[in-house]
Amino acid sequence: MNPPDLVPDRKHAPDWRGRLVLYAKLVRLHRPIGIFLLLWPTLWALWIAGAGNPPRWVLFVFVTGVVLMRSAGCAINDFADRDLDRQVTRTRERPLAAGLISPGEALGVFLVLNLAAFGLVWSLDWRTIALSVVALGLAVLYPFTKRYIQVPQMFLGVAFGWAVPMAFTAVTGSVPLSAWLLFGATLVWALVYDTQYAMADREEDLKIGIKSTAILFGCYDRLLIGLLQLLLLGLLAYVGYLTERGIWYIVGLTVAAGLATHHQYLIRNREPAACFRAFLANNYLGMAVFFGLVADYALDPGNPV
Repeated sequence: MNPPDLVPDRKHAPDWRGRLVLYAKLVRLHRPIGIFLLLWPTLWALWIAGAGNPPRWVLFVFVTGVVLMRSAGCAINDFADRDLDRQVTRTRERPLAAGLISPGEALGVFLVLNLAAFGLVWSLDWRTIALSVVALGLAVLYPFTKRYIQVPQMFLGVAFGWAVPMAFTAVTGSVPLSAWLLFGATLVWALVYDTQYAMADREEDLKIGIKSTAILFGCYDRLLIGLLQLLLLGLLAYVGYLTERGIWYIVGLTVAAGLATHHQYLIRNREPAACFRAFLANNYLGMAVFFGLVADYALDPGNPV
């Protein structure tokens, strides 16, 4: 039986400034790693779709949308997991799990952030608007997948990767093969870093019945993560081939490969804190790929940028 929802004590409730701080913690603005992991594939897509020079307004819409939608995702995730979060050491102090805000407030934050994001997307073409509706559905469904499917990380990858076809549609009006391959790379990357994340919580997840790839992979977790890392790099290399990228993109992928190797070193003993560090370090892998793209387009003599 799940414990009842904790309701904030209004006699000792913080003022509006204090509540804003709690809302900021709810959407984890103090821990922006999720923003970066969603941002890098979005920027990869925008740079390739825009041949190194994406439209400034589209760039603003997508970067701002990343912040809004990741924040909204945290709010709905904590709403869905509020009873489970109270049973996990790392999450029991989250504002909703700790009873500092109510479930209704979390839903309100989720709604406001989604309305703000949709208001931005409304300025783009109808195809991108239509794809944004799918993105909303994925954001709502993902938190509940951990209860029913063995690979919720794959669903997370679809949710995070959906920005890729949206970006191509917004810039070019179409979604070519290179875009779908980049979407696939983003999905695979999410399987990598979110499995590392789940390795940090594996023992507690087993106790409370949460499903994850870390549990599914078992003793083959490092091997399967390594194979997924190779697939990620292979997909990114093929995207570079299709889009005629050059030496600087290859340099970016080489740095990313070195970082992936370091992540394998971090998780070698499956120590929870080290697995969590590997998860956080994926930010630099995404950054390396992006900087390689930026340099490649900027320094390509045949590129008019």
